[in-house]
Amino acid sequence: MTSTDLIPHALADSTAGLDALLAAVGQLTDDDAAGPSTLHGWTRGHVLSHIAGLGGAMLGQARAAARGEVVPVYPSQEARTAGIEAGAGRTVAEHRGVLSALRTDLTQAWPEPASPLWDAPSGYRGGPLSGCLQAWWREVRIHSVDALAGTAQAVGYETWDDALCAHLREFLAVRLPDGVAVDDVEGDPRDVTAWLAGRVPTTPLPGDLPELGPWPSAVPAR
Repeated sequence: MTSTDLIPHALADSTAGLDALLAAVGQLTDDDAAGPSTLHGWTRGHVLSHIAGLGGAMLGQARAAARGEVVPVYPSQEARTAGIEAGAGRTVAEHRGVLSALRTDLTQAWPEPASPLWDAPSGYRGGPLSGCLQAWWREVRIHSVDALAGTAQAVGYETWDDALCAHLREFLAVRLPDGVAVDDVEGDPRDVTAWLAGRVPTTPLPGDLPELGPWPSAVPAR
């Protein structure tokens, strides 16, 4: 799929991903939320706070595009970090409230699939608003796994559909060393995708795997 072709699917699947996350989070206890996630040094609450913060940042990009403006994704890296920390200790009910409000706001703020606003400039890495949607799609689906692994309400890689996996492999291919292509890595495509995303695949990949480079969007645009 091209970036334009991805828009309707990314809209639908990011919403479905958020709905699944909301349903699962509603079954957690406050102790679950305070427990460790799969990300080093972060509780599940940190991951949920990050999802909410990133979603709020992309909401800001959509609203700015509608006004004909370009604004930074975050005021600063320090503000991003402080926001995650501030939200990490929320109760489960508070996490659900923030994420539910975000769902409503994003539904209202994203343009219609065929809108020319998707080509409007944004503050996300100097790209168009469509890139903001794709970033949100990636983040809500990937971090749902990080937040819910180890709980009875786990959301796993099997929830990543073929379109998301194809998009992630294309987006993350830059992490591979020179001379190595995604198709050179053996294994189930979904497991390859999880490995490229820096996660532990459901089934270990065979052979000697190369060292991955940094995540391509690790530093928010200013």
